[in-house]
Amino acid sequence: MNNEKVFIIAELSANHNGNLTTAIETIHAAKRAGADAIKLQTYTADTMTLDCDKDDFIIKGTIWEGQNLHQLYQEAYTPWEWHVHLFEVAKEEGLICFSSPFDKTAVDFLDTLNCPIYKIASFEITDIELIKYAASKGKPMILSTGIAEYEDIKLAVDTCRSVGNNDITLLKCTSSYPAPVEEANLIMIKRFAQDFGVKTGLSDHTLGITIPIVSVAMGAKVIEKHFITDRAIGGPDAAFSLNEQEFTEMVTAVRQAEKSIGAESYETTPKQKAGKQFARSLYVAEDIKAGEVITTNNVRTVRPGYGLHPKYYHEILGKKVNRNLEKGDRFSLDDIE
Repeated sequence: MNNEKVFIIAELSANHNGNLTTAIETIHAAKRAGADAIKLQTYTADTMTLDCDKDDFIIKGTIWEGQNLHQLYQEAYTPWEWHVHLFEVAKEEGLICFSSPFDKTAVDFLDTLNCPIYKIASFEITDIELIKYAASKGKPMILSTGIAEYEDIKLAVDTCRSVGNNDITLLKCTSSYPAPVEEANLIMIKRFAQDFGVKTGLSDHTLGITIPIVSVAMGAKVIEKHFITDRAIGGPDAAFSLNEQEFTEMVTAVRQAEKSIGAESYETTPKQKAGKQFARSLYVAEDIKAGEVITTNNVRTVRPGYGLHPKYYHEILGKKVNRNLEKGDRFSLDDIE
């Protein structure tokens, strides 16, 4: 992660569908698509929830409507025995591989793999003990804010800092799957930086690539998007994941967007300076003999921009010229008697 360019993360999540070969191919595809990193999720169904069929444990109001939490996580989890190989494949591809731990045992396991970044998922932002433990490892912390209010975010950031970890990135996130565009509220990317003094970015669950592109203009330095080789393979997260072609288009557009931001400066670029030839300036519009008066007919504001600045126009009107001037000559203050 560096601040020179947007850090683009391909989220593997459950898009391996329980198949190691698919997981490996997804990493290869993420590299081809232009991602900087591949992110895993490190949990088991038992570290996430209870194996229970009571109503509280039945999902409501999402694309996973009616499913049992334990069954969903059992289907979606990435086997821990895959992690070493996936980290190796990513390294061979030149991708940064890291993960979201969901409990302390996951942090301990990832620590053995020298996981370079810890990502706290939106629904874990209130798990202060997890945040504190992960932050204590001294690695960069990325925190999604999908369900967080101000006090939740402040507590999470303060918790990281309480153990001496100040490398914190907050991601604006809408915890809907898929998320409505009108709820993206990207203006908060700037507000996070202002209120908490951290790096900021986007964890996006909307369909398409518009929101990640716009986030760059809002100051996003990190963009995370779910990635799948082919939505046709299905899976819990397939509906709101980008395929390789779409992710490639997103990366290309994000790179163009970040180049367009520039820096706060009124200094003109060489191309802008060259463009001044098409600006307006004061030129002699009719032949003028020495001693004649300057009028609106014989001196005009026209293109190109090599003559006298137009701001002098009213100042010179009515004055006399001190030499013969021809139509098309650049007018100068030195031409006045």
